[in-house]
Parts: sequence; C-alpha cells; structure tokens
Amino acid sequence: MSDTVIKAEHLSKMYKLGVINNGTLFRDIQSWFALKRGKEDPHSVLGENKYLGSDSEFWALKDLTFDIKKGDRVGIIGRNGAGKSTLLKILSRITTPTEGCVKIRGRISSLLEVGTGFHAELTGRENIYLNGAILGMKKREIDRKLDEIIDFSGIEKHIDTPVKRYSSGMYVRLAFAVAAHLDSDILIADEVLAVGDAEFQKKAIGKMNDISTGQGRTVLFVSHNIAAIKSLCNKGIVLEKGTLSLQSDTIDEAIETYLNGKNLADKITACILQKHSSINIDAIKVNGTENRVVNYHYNEALTIDIEGNTAKKQRICIELRIKNEFGECLAYYNRGHFIPQIEIEEGPFHISEEFRLPHIITGRYYVDLYLIDPCVMELLFAPTAFVLDASGVETLTGIALKYNDVGFIKIE
Repeated sequence: MSDTVIKAEHLSKMYKLGVINNGTLFRDIQSWFALKRGKEDPHSVLGENKYLGSDSEFWALKDLTFDIKKGDRVGIIGRNGAGKSTLLKILSRITTPTEGCVKIRGRISSLLEVGTGFHAELTGRENIYLNGAILGMKKREIDRKLDEIIDFSGIEKHIDTPVKRYSSGMYVRLAFAVAAHLDSDILIADEVLAVGDAEFQKKAIGKMNDISTGQGRTVLFVSHNIAAIKSLCNKGIVLEKGTLSLQSDTIDEAIETYLNGKNLADKITACILQKHSSINIDAIKVNGTENRVVNYHYNEALTIDIEGNTAKKQRICIELRIKNEFGECLAYYNRGHFIPQIEIEEGPFHISEEFRLPHIITGRYYVDLYLIDPCVMELLFAPTAFVLDASGVETLTGIALKYNDVGFIKIE
C-alpha cells in the first residue's frame, strides 16, 4: 500500500441530461446534505439497474475500482465515450464523483485539453507563468526552469507573441513543456499529443518515459495512438462504456483486449454460432486442439480442421489472412484459387488442410479464416480463428514481398 499513489474505490459519475435538479428545492437540499456528509444520494436508484440510466441520466463511469503504483506508466484506452476523459477529470479534481472516492498521494500536473490555462491575449512567456501558477509552481521555480521550458517547447522565436496567434501544435508544445517540467508526482496527459508533429510526439514520449523511469514519477496517458501507448506505457487500463473492462500489469494484454474484445475465445465462439443459409461451422481446431493461441516455429506445418454441415453439395475455397495487433492485414494464403478447390457433400463434413508459412518473422499475429464460395465469390465464414504466436521464430532476411491487385501483401 505504501507505493500506491492512486486508489479508486467504487468510482462512478452520473450526469443529468436536460435537467440539473431533482424537481423540488427540498429534494435538492436532501441530495446536497447527503453529499456533504459523504452519504449516498437518497434520490438515486438502488441496485445494479441504476447504471442503466434513463432519459434524464447518463452514467459516464460505473463502479470503477483500481490502484496505480508509484512509477507506473499507465495507458488508459477505450473507444470514444468509454469514460477516459471523465476519469482523468476526476483524478485531476476538476469534477467530483457521484459515488465512490479517489485517494491520491502526491502532487498532480494535468494536461487535458489544448490551451487549458492559457490566456489568448498574453504572450507565450507570460502564459508560462500563468499556466505554471495554475499547476502549482512558485514564481522562483518557474524562473529557474524558464529557459529549459522554452527550449523544450521549440518555439523560442515566438515566445513573446500572443498565443492567440499560435497554431494548435504550438499551443500543445508550450503547454506540455510547462506540465512536464513541473516537479509533480503524477503527470496526466489526455490525447494532447494528437495535434503535435511526429518529431514532437517522439520528444514528448521520451520526456514522459524519462520522468517515470528516471525520476520515479507516475504517468497516466490517454491516446488513440496505439503505437504511442505501447512505446510509453508498461501497464494498461481498458474502459468500455464506463466500466473497467481490464486492469493489466502488461500493456500488451490491455491493447489485445481493446482491439479484440475481452475474451477472444468467446468472440470466436459467437462467430462460429452464426449460421449461414448454406453452411454451418461447428468447430475449428488448429494442430488438433481448440486452443486459440497457437505457438508457431519456423517452417512448421499448420493443420486446420473444420467441422460443420452444409445444406447442399458445393465447392469452397479456404483462405488465411494474417493481421498484426492493430488489425492491419499483412499477408494471405489461400486454398482454392491456384490449387484444386475443396468439394463437400450435403450433410456433415470434415475438412483437414495443411498450411506452411515459411517466411513469417518473429511476432504475434491474428489469423482470420475465410471460407469462400468460388462460384459467386460469396463469403461464407470469416471469424478471427486463432492467435499465432511466432515469438520463437528467428527473424529472416531477403523476404520478397509485393502488393497484389487488391492491396494485400502476398508472400512470394
């Protein structure tokens, strides 16, 4: 507990839609008095169904419980509307939670929106003092770090120009420089690097990495740039519709959950249960097992067994599409276009096919299995069949890759 700097317990935040009170002054006073005493709002809905909301309520956060250790670099990821910004505003003490509490040990510096704490009519130099004061810096502290802040921002030429003439990139450069040089224990950054150029993003991520590993400070970083999240953070929190989907001690697990859902096996099973008018898939096995994470070694045979039933006799093509962790298709290997197609009879069927991926390099991949009707090129089945863990494969050189006519990379 001694190294825990942030501890959230049953944290929830509800916003009123269209109305801002309980309808009567007496009920408003009751709610206010309960809040001041640290009690639950007597007019709130009880039980789990309260988080379902109504036409007049919206729960941005729902019963979050987590803790963050000193020196952690935590990436908070989730889709738009998942509650990331609301969580950071509560941690920054900009807004209060509806339920639950947050215990914070240490000084916080926040960078939540471009231009927060800046006055448009003041110059960049004057805004350094203004923004620094808002973040809790003393004047002598700002004086001591002024040259370092200006140098890091990279806008020395324009530092005495009113910031109303700055671009959004210049805004965020200056704001991040002030926040990063504040002697705080916790740095919070919410999607602020999105408007910065590639050079500044690399510089900012390096700075956040340095203040965490070198100075033992905690960093909370929100971004939709998965590459930036992965390069900076060592732990992750995944939010989904206001709930805590996952808190992981590894950022890779958090990214995988965000990109592919909480349980890949459940997702695949749901795809298998989706029936087609002419063909149904009951089971998929890779190398004789239904384990969805397959360890792959160099030039190893990959045996795929498909069981199901069909309403009619037909021909099918089998195709594997290999994707990276960001969902981008890297390569494909098909069975049917350049070799004899597979013919299945009416009723139950079992297909066993062997694939070899001789040119795959070290990494972790997601493999989609496509079943295609070659007569009408109709897609019959296309789930993410399994995860291919090729971390033990030696990196190869001299691989010939080219784009084919549909835009995918084909391995020669």
